[in-house]
Amino acid sequence: MHHNRTPKLFTGESINELFQQIYKRIQSTIENESETYILNVNESTYIDYLTNNHKIDTPEIHFDHVNADSYEDDIPAEYFPMDYYVIQGKRYRKEVIQFFIPCTGETTLLKYRPANEYYVGGSGGHFGITTEAIVAEFINFSNDPAEIRRKFDQEVEGIHPNYNLLRNNIQQFNLSLKEQVRSYLSERKKKFLNKNNLLSSLGIPIRKRDDVAATFSVPNPQLREKIIVRPIVHETGFKPEPTLDNDNYIKILKLINDVGKNFERMPSVYKDKGEEDLRDHILMTLDPNFEFGSASGETFNKSGKTDIQLRYNSSVVFIAECKFWSGEKNFLSTISQLLGYLTWRDTKASVIVFVKQKDFSSILKKVDTETPKHSNYLETLARAEENWFNYRFHVNEDKNREIKLAIQLYHLPVIQ
Repeated sequence: MHHNRTPKLFTGESINELFQQIYKRIQSTIENESETYILNVNESTYIDYLTNNHKIDTPEIHFDHVNADSYEDDIPAEYFPMDYYVIQGKRYRKEVIQFFIPCTGETTLLKYRPANEYYVGGSGGHFGITTEAIVAEFINFSNDPAEIRRKFDQEVEGIHPNYNLLRNNIQQFNLSLKEQVRSYLSERKKKFLNKNNLLSSLGIPIRKRDDVAATFSVPNPQLREKIIVRPIVHETGFKPEPTLDNDNYIKILKLINDVGKNFERMPSVYKDKGEEDLRDHILMTLDPNFEFGSASGETFNKSGKTDIQLRYNSSVVFIAECKFWSGEKNFLSTISQLLGYLTWRDTKASVIVFVKQKDFSSILKKVDTETPKHSNYLETLARAEENWFNYRFHVNEDKNREIKLAIQLYHLPVIQ
């Protein structure tokens, strides 16, 4: 084996050291943001920005694309086998065979040791690392190609255990990075909110009424180029705005979903009902199940022909719009109409769609493909159920004011 001067596989510090350095950079970035920025920035967008900018591009070694080359070099006497007559301290010209295994991704990460107790020390250490490949060199003492290939294959075999461990370390780091960023940001934001004597949640005080039977259960939440664009904040100050907390938002959506499923189970009862009638059935379920602890008497109410609203003072914090499916264009127009009511940060909303068409699955596919085409769309979140989509949108002209939007569809085919 000829020892070149490039960094060697798995011989550096533990990959955990790199992970800790990245965490410190993220913390420092968040700590250096202004109070105004932290309190006004769209939290999800900023978390995505930091996460994507600090994810690690896993190095890939392409073992099935090996190629070879050779060159001549002056080899020190101590490298020669015992049966060669050489003089210590001198160098002798010999052929050096090079094997190149192509790599992609962040190849420099291959110098780190895996963060695992099963790390096999020394395995792969004869391979040098370049930006495009890992390289093993063998001095041709025997002129025996089969022997040289056997030595190379043995070296490759030793790479796999540590390479697999390192890849797993990096993949696990990338998977957990978003929640770590969220934790750092949440801690920083909480400090600012506490300093300003604000409630950390700024939520409307909602509590479940004790005198209503617990008929409905709450579902469990389901949970490459790097982005370099930092979210922009135009506001010069932070105004506390009440929001419907996420737990109660999910409870409201679950109640709506239960009512919608009931529509599907008894189509003959609801076959002649219009949008307003179906809306009123949903409203009659929502209103008695919640009470709102404010003197201004917030409650669910009807504001238009088909919508259900929950208002706080003069602004809407939750709205549900009921519509029959009438094509993709009208569907996107309904979202735009709904967004026009919403101006506060972190508002919650739902579009409730009743589908008369027989092919319900095709409508679900259209919602899945068409919704991201809306100009205010930010992100698709995990579905709660097959008929229940979840999204992130923003209010008009301000991407930092985020809206959580559920699309809930129910099949009410025409009965002949």
